Amino acid sequence: METQYDYRKFAILYVDDEEKSLKAFARAFGDDFRIFTAANARDGAKIIEEKKSEIAILMTDQKMPGEKGTWLLERARQIEPRIIRMLVTAYTDFQDAIDAINTGAVYRYVNKPWDPPQLEVTLRHAMEFFLVTHERDQLYQEKMSVLRNLMVADRLVSLGLLAAGLSHHIRNALVAVKTFLDLAPLKMQEEKQDANTVRHPEFWGEYHRGVHLQIDKINTLLKELWMASEKPALRFADEVKLQEVITLTTDSLKSALAEKGIQVENNIAGELPALHVDKAKFCRLFELLLRDEMANLPPGSRVAFSAKLLDGPKPEIEILVTDNGPGLPKDAAGVLFDPFVVRADAPGEFGINLMACFFIVHHHGGHIEASSEEGGGTQFHLRLPLKPDRDLADLSNNLIEK
Repeated sequence: METQYDYRKFAILYVDDEEKSLKAFARAFGDDFRIFTAANARDGAKIIEEKKSEIAILMTDQKMPGEKGTWLLERARQIEPRIIRMLVTAYTDFQDAIDAINTGAVYRYVNKPWDPPQLEVTLRHAMEFFLVTHERDQLYQEKMSVLRNLMVADRLVSLGLLAAGLSHHIRNALVAVKTFLDLAPLKMQEEKQDANTVRHPEFWGEYHRGVHLQIDKINTLLKELWMASEKPALRFADEVKLQEVITLTTDSLKSALAEKGIQVENNIAGELPALHVDKAKFCRLFELLLRDEMANLPPGSRVAFSAKLLDGPKPEIEILVTDNGPGLPKDAAGVLFDPFVVRADAPGEFGINLMACFFIVHHHGGHIEASSEEGGGTQFHLRLPLKPDRDLADLSNNLIEK
């Protein structure tokens, strides 16, 4: 009879201390199911830890030397709650089965000795239940991902509109402030010491330079906000090699890196497949990452790039950017990409570089996260699809046009 279910997509783990029973189970069901076996509960738990993403059903005997079957069922629930758990008991151990069911540890129990035809029906039903539940969870995750992308895209557009609206008014105001500051040095030279107030030219000169620096930072803030919300290129038509992009970016910042004494290691293999990207934004991504590292790392630090291909229905490249800096305080990584939260490691920075990185990665259908420990450096984890969905660019364009 034809069925829509692939019973070999996931495996069944059978645990029993009787070798004869393990061989009989594999012989009876090995043609229709993928089978793992273990001779005791501890070995069974190790298999679950190593292959939890592959296992659909755990079936275990109750009475075994060492830990009992109910211990393994509870351990499996802690490691991977989605695994369907089944307990094999003799009639004399019926109370064990009742206790396991009452505590929610098992899907059902099986009498020992088990009857192969009847057990096959039970295993098929359990596998079908697992497959349907797994498919439901995947669909839910996909829908949540779409919702997240919509929310991020909407925030991107909102920030762009905010930047565009503020830029006109703030820049006009800054023109007047900057004009005043340009005339201030002349006025300072004309001033003479007052009887009650001593004016120090060095102080005013430093103050003058500091205000100019803050004006430049405000201009940068507005520019980066606008660029982050800029209408994306269609169809991601550019093909780039990641190794070459990192090399070119590092070369473009060579003088600044040398001045700070920061070394960059490009450990990315040249044979990785090309990425389809919006090249201007993609190159900007790694420039901003390196600029943020230069702003926050002490002299003599090291930054390393590595990457690997993740095969699957939608192949991705996983990129790891690590440094050997002092790391971040506890809980700081969670707000690292928010420009409106003050960085504990660099309170004078706006955080715009990393916010722009977040939006560029999102624009390409990817994800970026940061992790860190005080004294252990910071790591940026990026995942980018080889070919972003065309709908991403269309979606961003539609939101911006609205």
